[in-house]
Amino acid sequence: PSLLLMAAVVAAVALCRLGLGRRRGALLREFLTTFQICACTNEVCLLAAAELSPSAALPLTYGLTVLHSVTLAGGTGNPSVTLQQAWAGALRPRAAALLIGAQFAAAGLARGFMQLVWSLGAAEVHVGARWQRCDHPLQTTEAQAFFIELLFSAVFQLAMLQVDSIHPNLRVHFIALLITMLVYSGGNLTGAIFNPSLAFSLHPYCFYENFWSYLLVYWLAPTLGKFLKVLSTL
Repeated sequence: PSLLLMAAVVAAVALCRLGLGRRRGALLREFLTTFQICACTNEVCLLAAAELSPSAALPLTYGLTVLHSVTLAGGTGNPSVTLQQAWAGALRPRAAALLIGAQFAAAGLARGFMQLVWSLGAAEVHVGARWQRCDHPLQTTEAQAFFIELLFSAVFQLAMLQVDSIHPNLRVHFIALLITMLVYSGGNLTGAIFNPSLAFSLHPYCFYENFWSYLLVYWLAPTLGKFLKVLSTL
């Protein structure tokens, strides 16, 4: 049922993206991109917490990353990337603000949508799912978590600088393998999220209870990591 649910989300997003124009649809494309990433990741996290072993969760993470890369071309789903593009002059401040607003709106909607689906109890893993609370993804000190998320974000961005010469068919697998390795390395400590909107979608109640800690680790750290890409090109 969980795989069918994620497949339905991907199919619905793909249908919505078909009718988008290249320019006028930029905002909606970013909204849909973020929604798909957040909705699917919410389901994967629920599965991982309930029944999936690491040996099953990592291949699923790899497969979904490949799927997102193939189906979500033209979108980022990451406010940190949008800020980095604005800083580099690729986006105007107003356009960047609108895109970031769309990303966080989609992240919140994806969480609400998944909560609604879980409340229906269609799958065994959804029954009694405890999602209206903070599940404390931080399993280390705040300082260590900050540097882990910053390091992972920086490593990912610096690696992306080297993939332009790789054939597109191989590039998506390289990216998926890199993300899977980062999740394996730090997922048990911080979740290895390095995406502010995804963090907000996965752990919204943690932002209410420990706002400044989560702002520092899941918003500021990945954003600083993304800006290292700009500095490396100067």
